[in-house]
Amino acid sequence: MTEYDDGAAPARELLEQLAEAKNVATTFTGWDGGVQQVSDASLISVLAARGAPAATREQAEASLAEAALAPWRSMLPPTVVLRRQQPLPVTVHVPRGAEARAWITLEDGSSVPLPSPPAAEQAAETAIMNGVELEARQLLLPAGLPLGWHALHVSCPGREEQSVLAVTPDRLPAPNTGGRGWGMMAQLYSVRSERSWGIGDLSDLADLSAVSGSAGAAFMLINPLHAAEPVPPVEDSPYLPATRRFFHPLYIRVEAIEEYAYLPGSERAGIEALAANQRAVDRDARLLDRNSSYAAKLQALRAVYQVPRSPARAQQFEAFVREAGPGLESFALWCALAADYPPEAAEWQEGLHSALAAEKSAELADETMFYKWLQWICDEQLESAQRAALSAGMGIGIVHDLAVGVHPGGADAWTLRDVMAPEVSVGAPPDMFNQIGQDWSQPPWDPDRLAASGYGAYRDMLRTILRHAGGVRVDHILGLFRLWWIPRGQEPGKGAYVYYDHEALVGILVLEAHRAGAVVIGEDLGVFEPWVQGYLAERGVLGTSILWFEQTGEGPREPAEYRPGALATIGTHDLPPAAGYLAGEHVTLRDSLGLLNRPVEEERELDAAATRGILDLARQHGLLEPGASEQETVEALHRLIALSPSSLVGVGLVDAVGERRTQNQPGTAREYPNWCIPLAGPDGKPVLVEDLAANPRFESLTRVMNGALGKG
Repeated sequence: MTEYDDGAAPARELLEQLAEAKNVATTFTGWDGGVQQVSDASLISVLAARGAPAATREQAEASLAEAALAPWRSMLPPTVVLRRQQPLPVTVHVPRGAEARAWITLEDGSSVPLPSPPAAEQAAETAIMNGVELEARQLLLPAGLPLGWHALHVSCPGREEQSVLAVTPDRLPAPNTGGRGWGMMAQLYSVRSERSWGIGDLSDLADLSAVSGSAGAAFMLINPLHAAEPVPPVEDSPYLPATRRFFHPLYIRVEAIEEYAYLPGSERAGIEALAANQRAVDRDARLLDRNSSYAAKLQALRAVYQVPRSPARAQQFEAFVREAGPGLESFALWCALAADYPPEAAEWQEGLHSALAAEKSAELADETMFYKWLQWICDEQLESAQRAALSAGMGIGIVHDLAVGVHPGGADAWTLRDVMAPEVSVGAPPDMFNQIGQDWSQPPWDPDRLAASGYGAYRDMLRTILRHAGGVRVDHILGLFRLWWIPRGQEPGKGAYVYYDHEALVGILVLEAHRAGAVVIGEDLGVFEPWVQGYLAERGVLGTSILWFEQTGEGPREPAEYRPGALATIGTHDLPPAAGYLAGEHVTLRDSLGLLNRPVEEERELDAAATRGILDLARQHGLLEPGASEQETVEALHRLIALSPSSLVGVGLVDAVGERRTQNQPGTAREYPNWCIPLAGPDGKPVLVEDLAANPRFESLTRVMNGALGKG
């Protein structure tokens, strides 16, 4: 073996050993489909972000030694996650030869004794810690423990430790749709009404769900409603939120708040004038303006907040704040501070436990209470929307969307800094669609620190999202298995995959969904390891099948070959609606923005050939007649995906009204008005919630779906 000075760069072999110990991949699949090596420099940077310095041979060897010793510093792993019906051996570290006792304290307070971990054999693995010889023993956790969050205890003379124990369902039950079901998918902000303030809101969601449920839909899948900045200007993208746990007050319907009715007449008149200014754009095809709407709403909401609450309402608010706990407290403090300190301010760098937080928390007490109140109002209106969905006959109701990450200058990046890795951002390596890779700018969970915390932040996030929901769609669910970490300031290609404890992350997701009676849909598109989809199916997590992407080496996949455990749709929010896609508008748009990797003529030819293949498939199944109109073709494509065995079929609201424009064009920031397109029909005129029930295309497509799935 080659000898190195201590200050010299570590050998590749040593880096790879350390990478394996820290769950960092040393290779990835390149844009050409070949296996690419992660560079030494990238490995060193990512390992540093994983808490394992490796810039020199001495550092790498010390980090490798620490990785080997780290589990021995505790008797138990910090968190243990197991499936209910599968026994699980857990390694415990106790003084050699010492008697050990083990038990579980269930979340209801009762206790379950466990057989003592048997003394190890002579050949047992041992280590010396603080002068004490420790040995590794196996503690067997039995099958059949109650689902939930418990505490696992181990004690031996002079020492006792406990860890978080999460017992999760082996598998989520099938969706509550009485067989296969179809549902509507919408970008809520774009779906306005005569009563909303220029942006679709939670009362619109209730009405939209009622209309769709009455038409036969089993669910309403919407964009993420995560909170953005507390004051304008706010981020347009719902997939780059300030937090994933709390909701955006932009979606509040001011007039639906109970205290609104008790405002003095002059104040109500002022709010009605604010609303009228925003409603003037509802019948206008202009782009959505979140900042104008949110500024007006905040002014109105501050007035409503000052109205005294009845004793019952006051108790309800207090109960909500108490149940939300420290997470709401810290988020509200961030909101109050963020009005004065920009994201790049140095004061944020110390995190939640900073001098800034300590100094300002008392001073901003009333302001933080206002932001807590906003979350309570969101909670109430979300509850009303889900109730409306179920009352309209939906078996599932509203399905929320969980973004893959958060803004690097947002609330979670500050309040959850202790369990995140701020030195890196997540993205994607170079692939055939983007040969320089992608940087989403979002800081990831730190796997070790998240586990050490008992996954509390992750659990609480899921609970809030599922509190008034029938399901959750997890964007890029592959991120629960691995994420592409990019050191800050580096090009997207100079990163590496970091693996997560998917058994824990998926298990906790399944547990919280089971407790909420919710379905989980994983957006499992893109590059992934072959076993991942099978694992998710085994846990009852539905996958995603997109008509345009379901291809084999010989052409489009037969619908009968789609996965049963999936949500089947025609497209996604990153593509034009079906009418626009059939017209090749995605190619035209990408060409105009300089995003094509080949000549536009070649791109059009390839795209047209792929589209013809799908239309030919529809004709082969007798679903598409010669000379069919645009509407008839779109309906034929929906009949085609309905032939699949997929348990859920999604219908884009844009397809139900004849919209053609793309909501989001990946690879752009300011070049295209992403997330600002109001819902409109084929004539370009806005379509409001009140218009839907009588909209001929909406009525026709919902009738098609009911017939195709035998729903009436």
